[in-house]
Amino acid sequence: MTIPDYQSLMLPVLRLAAECETRVSDAAERIADDLHLTPEERDVLLPSERQRVLHNRSHWAKFYMSKAGLIGSPARGRFVATDRGKALLDMAPERIDVPLLMREPEFREFYRNEGGPTESDATIAKSLDTVSSRTTPEEQIDSAHASLTAALGDELLQRILANSPAFFEQLIVDLLVAMGYGGSHKDAAAQLRRSGDGGVDGIVNEDRLGLDRIYVQAKRYAPGNPVSRPDVNGFVGSLVGLGATKGVFVTTSTFSQPARDYVRHLTQRVILIDGQELADLMIEHGVGVRGYRTVEFKRLDEDFFGEE
Repeated sequence: MTIPDYQSLMLPVLRLAAECETRVSDAAERIADDLHLTPEERDVLLPSERQRVLHNRSHWAKFYMSKAGLIGSPARGRFVATDRGKALLDMAPERIDVPLLMREPEFREFYRNEGGPTESDATIAKSLDTVSSRTTPEEQIDSAHASLTAALGDELLQRILANSPAFFEQLIVDLLVAMGYGGSHKDAAAQLRRSGDGGVDGIVNEDRLGLDRIYVQAKRYAPGNPVSRPDVNGFVGSLVGLGATKGVFVTTSTFSQPARDYVRHLTQRVILIDGQELADLMIEHGVGVRGYRTVEFKRLDEDFFGEE
């Protein structure tokens, strides 16, 4: 089943807090049991891969209710329902969410400050209908990062296609060196430009000593024009003729499914890198891109406040 959003988790988290003191991790496990989540669902991570989704949403459910005075923290890392929280449960609410928490003056003040000092109650109420009101801050950050990265990837491929074949060749050199292959730019360029071996565009060393070699084929195809199996078959035939065991086929487009199926059963190790993966690798290794903003997010240091 789908993991509930953090607002849907508020009621079950408060019920557990009303039973006894608990921790977010323990509450998340209890909720997972009640929802009959599978081990795979329990272990689903945020896109950042630094925290489990259920744990993250349970934390924010607890955090927002604490700002409304429904939950208190009697000890480090532990929380419990306050008298106000228990009184709310006695009213048997069907759901606890941000609009309900907005009834509490301290939560309205917190929410206004979170959105900005100039935000009015009317603007806050309108914001509750947005998608962001159903996602945690970490999920909003990850979603924004994914959107920006996807847009950057598309722009990279467009710029590659707008440049010359020689530019594409140099780009492959830069990327391979950035990934740790080819030794140096000079060595990698010399190897890559030593083309003309049938369906092979170039050769690079797998390591700085040149103990093994990787053969490269590059096709600068427009979107909608996938690399077919015959293209890959020709490259593999060249590898066989050269006695090579490793090859990388790079394209700005995509590979047809028959082409992908073909390389899975080869004796040679052939890696297919399509346009999307090419852009991802360029972003990951800083080729053709540069950082323009770094934002550091801090978390509470529990060890700092520990007195045991």
